[in-house]
Amino acid sequence: MFSHRFTLYCFTLVFVWSNAGAENRIDTQRPDAPELAAYGAFDVGVKTLNVSNPQQIDILQLDPSKDEPANLPRYERPLTLEVWYPAIKGSTGKTTLDAYIRDGKTQVELHGKAVRDAKPALSAQAYPLVLISHGYPGNRYLLANLGENVASKGFVVVSIDHTDSTYRSKAAFASTLVNRPVDQLFVLEQIAQMSADSSSFLHDLVDTNNSALIGYSMGGYGAVINAGAGLTEQAVNSRLGSPFGTLARHQTGKKPAVDSRLKTVIAFAPWGMNYAMWNAESLQDVSIPMLLIAGSQDDVSGYENGVRVIWQGISNVDRSLLTYDNANHSAGAVMPAPQESYVFSQELGFNVSEHYIDAVWDNTRMNNIAQHFVTVWLNKYLKHDANMNRYLELVPSSNDGVWAMDEAGKAKAEHSYWPGFAKRTAKGLHFESLIKGQ
Repeated sequence: MFSHRFTLYCFTLVFVWSNAGAENRIDTQRPDAPELAAYGAFDVGVKTLNVSNPQQIDILQLDPSKDEPANLPRYERPLTLEVWYPAIKGSTGKTTLDAYIRDGKTQVELHGKAVRDAKPALSAQAYPLVLISHGYPGNRYLLANLGENVASKGFVVVSIDHTDSTYRSKAAFASTLVNRPVDQLFVLEQIAQMSADSSSFLHDLVDTNNSALIGYSMGGYGAVINAGAGLTEQAVNSRLGSPFGTLARHQTGKKPAVDSRLKTVIAFAPWGMNYAMWNAESLQDVSIPMLLIAGSQDDVSGYENGVRVIWQGISNVDRSLLTYDNANHSAGAVMPAPQESYVFSQELGFNVSEHYIDAVWDNTRMNNIAQHFVTVWLNKYLKHDANMNRYLELVPSSNDGVWAMDEAGKAKAEHSYWPGFAKRTAKGLHFESLIKGQ
C-alpha cells in the first residue's frame, strides 16, 4: 500500500511540475527575489506597433564592385515594436506573447501578466519612457521579462525588433553595427511623435523627454554609442566595419551629440570594447549616468577586457557595475529558456537552450536581481527618487555583507547586508560604483 501511494505521489509531482514548466512564464518571482523585483502597483497592457525609417542605406545590398559612395542603395527600414504600458485596473484578455526562439523557426507562447491591447491608465503626469534593444541575434521578446515588470512600476517600455538582427532576419553583421544606434534614436523620435498625436494610444501617456535606454549585448553597443562614446577610426575601418565608410556616422567627432531626452543608459554585457570599438578617449565622451550589468565569465563581450573597461573608462559620469560572479554572457538580461528550446539544432550546431541558460546561475534568479537593480536605477534617474540611494550604497562584495538585526528587527551598528535582500540571499554578486571624475 505504501509503495502504491508513494508511486502515485511521485507521479503527481512530476505531472504538476511538467505542466507548470510548459507555460514558459516570464513573470516568475522566486521566494528569494530581492525587494524591488516585485511587480508594481499597475496592471500592464501590451501592444505591437510597426514603424519604418525612410531613406536608410541598405547595407545588405551594398556592392563595393558596383556601387558609388554618392549613390548607395536605400530603403525604408522596417521595425516592429512591442510596447508595455500601465493599464487600467482589472484589465482582462490575452496574456500570452507569440515569440520565435533562437532557431528562428519554432514559435512558442510566453506567459506573463500583460494584457493584449488593454486600455492605458492615463495619469496627470505622463510616464517616463524606457527603450529596450536586444542582442545579435534576438528579438523584441528576449527581455520581455524585464519589459512588463518595469511597466508595472509606472513606465512605458518599448522593445525593438532590429531588422537584420532577429532570429528570423539575421543577416550581415555590418547592418547591425551601422543600424543599431540609429534604430534606437529613431524609435525614441517615433514614440515622441505618437505621444503628441491625438489619434495614438500613446497620446499624453509617455514623456519622451524623460527617457532611458536599456541594451543587451549588441543593444548595449548601440546604447554606449548613444550615451556619447564615438567609435574609433580603427573600428570604422576594420574588417568588422561596413563598406564605403558607412560606419563613420558613429565615429568620434562625427556622431551627433547625445540626445537630451536620454537621461540614463543601462547596458547588459555591452559588446565592443574587446574589439577596440572605443578607446580611453572616446569613452570619456559618455555624458549620462550608466549602469552596467555583466557576468564575470562573459566570453562574448569580455569582462576584464570588455565591460569592466567601459565602466572604468566612462569617467565623466556617475556609473555603477553589477557583476554576477561566474556568470557568462546572458547574465541578468534574457528570459528563462522556453521549454521548446531544449533541443539540439543540427543547423545551429548546439542545443537551442544554450542561447538563454547559464552554466552556473538560474535565469529566473538572475532576472529577479536585474529587475531589482533596474527598478532602483530608473526610479533614481527618471523619477528622481532619493530613497533609491540606499539600495546603491553597498559593500562591493555581497558575500562580505554582515547580517546583524536585533530581536525587534532593527539593524545593529555592524549590519552591512545589501538592502532589499533577505538574509542569506545576497550571494555571488558584486556592486561597484564610481562617481564623476574617478
